[in-house]
Amino acid sequence: GLGFNIVGGTDQQYISNDSSIYVSRIKKDGAAYRDGRLQEGDKILAINGKDLKDLRHKDAVELFRNAGYYVSLKIQRRLQPQNGPMGHQGDGESGGLPLAAILVPGLALAATAVWILLRYRQRM
Repeated sequence: GLGFNIVGGTDQQYISNDSSIYVSRIKKDGAAYRDGRLQEGDKILAINGKDLKDLRHKDAVELFRNAGYYVSLKIQRRLQPQNGPMGHQGDGESGGLPLAAILVPGLALAATAVWILLRYRQRM
């Protein structure tokens, strides 16, 4: 297999009013785990150029099973964790970057830029 599980589909919506296919679990030492790019919670838009929109869950599973040796996935990364099974990870790993990891360096950079601008103006 490809080393991950999926949820979703028109008949098994994982998120209310959304029939998209999502990665629910990445299996340790599987192909997706070794590759390292796919993450739990990613929305899979297409596999090998085939759109996954409006498919039943079992039809999506069949596409993955018959994908072949070389697989191309078009995904959409989840930016914010949601409540529910994908928001919880049993191995203690974080589901993504905490907001502070983005805001603190950004604020530090902005403060430095303001300080440089003020120092530059004082010299003129």
